[in-house]
Amino acid sequence: MEFEESSIGEECGVFGCVAAGEWPTQLDVAQVLTLGLVALQHRGQECAGIVTSDGASPPTYTTHKVTLKLLTAFPPEALTKLRYGNLGICHTRYSITGISELQNCQPFVVDTLHGKIAVAHNGELFNAHTLRKKGNVTYHGVGLSTSSDSELITQLLALTPPMEELDSPDWVARIKNLMTETPTSYSLLVMFKDVVYAVRDPYGNRPLCIGQLVPISKLHSPGAQEEDTEGWVVSSESCSFQSIGAKYYREVLPGEIVQISRHGVTSLSVVPRPEGGLPAFCIFEYVYFMVYTVRQRCGRQLAVESPTDADVVSTVPESATPAALGYAQQSGLPYVEPNTRLRQLGVTKKFGALTDNFAGKRVVLIDDSIVRGNTISPIIKLLKEAGAKEVHIRVASPPIRFPCYMGINIPTKEELIANKLEFEDIAGYIVVFTAVDTLLILPWCCRYCCCDYCSIPDNATLQRKQTTQQ
Repeated sequence: MEFEESSIGEECGVFGCVAAGEWPTQLDVAQVLTLGLVALQHRGQECAGIVTSDGASPPTYTTHKVTLKLLTAFPPEALTKLRYGNLGICHTRYSITGISELQNCQPFVVDTLHGKIAVAHNGELFNAHTLRKKGNVTYHGVGLSTSSDSELITQLLALTPPMEELDSPDWVARIKNLMTETPTSYSLLVMFKDVVYAVRDPYGNRPLCIGQLVPISKLHSPGAQEEDTEGWVVSSESCSFQSIGAKYYREVLPGEIVQISRHGVTSLSVVPRPEGGLPAFCIFEYVYFMVYTVRQRCGRQLAVESPTDADVVSTVPESATPAALGYAQQSGLPYVEPNTRLRQLGVTKKFGALTDNFAGKRVVLIDDSIVRGNTISPIIKLLKEAGAKEVHIRVASPPIRFPCYMGINIPTKEELIANKLEFEDIAGYIVVFTAVDTLLILPWCCRYCCCDYCSIPDNATLQRKQTTQQ
């Protein structure tokens, strides 16, 4: 799903680092943050920002924000001003709400009664309009300078909960107050003085995990000791840990508030879901962004449920690649790697170098999803023109019928091919209009632990959504 006009927009990514032990630290926190951002750049590249702190009282915050591609956004000279930080948080943005401008770039830094805080946020508030127009922020006379949900979250955190003492900030109370105002969807990093608070909404709609920075010699040893810890990192995806020499420590639980300091990781509270509701982890975190092994298993399951006589397996790069490899492994068919060097230049150039590989062969082509249906059709045509004897499409996720209300940039309801009343049979439609030989779609098997409203709006997910809106 590489084409902007056809694909689902990816989410934002958050990353944080806290040096362990004595400060000032020898750990290059700014460099760790930068490498973490680069590892998360598939979640968005419209703009990125880093905020570091020396952790003093009062702390000195240093900020760097850019609207450039991440690989060129943080040259050495830009990191110089950030190098004295002992802790920091950062964010890479795909604009879900708000215009993609530098003013909407995170992390946001605001003054509170007790000092500055910095906030990075992944997700979208389902009731942001109510909070912005009618709710507590404007009621308390707070003006919003951007169109981002993330600034709204920052201002909500800056408001003092009713029971808080004036001389002692109670961040657990503030965060719980936020969760009361808006139960979903977000993963948050909140930096205040010498700690970072890692927070997931009670439904666990967005991922967040913690890693332990250890010496390279200890990286692959079974169980590093506490004294080996050089620092702690927290990230939207654990895939970012490998590039910075961190070991996976644990996941932040749905509704959990975790404090990360130079002394370690402490769970402060777990906020339950309203009325004991079910968790609602975003299913497209599996389909597009993370958990390589899960996507590979989806491909294996496709091969079990939808086998066909074929000669080779290939993929619509790049997010469908794990599923294609899984299909190939399960079926025993050879896998043909597509040429992705020119993927941004169009379908024809992307597949132009593969024509000889498909001539006279029966091809199984794996895609991760069907959104509008206008990406797969020209690819099928190209394969047929290249001499493919047969083309069999296998899709590693179910049809997308409705937009997402929780931060995935899915096209409007009217644009989704699975929602068009005249297309009751998507496979039949594509077979008729593209001369594909077969098309089969993998159904969900985990609807009771994930949010799949975009695909199955009449299940428990919708009931959860209606409950939270009441």
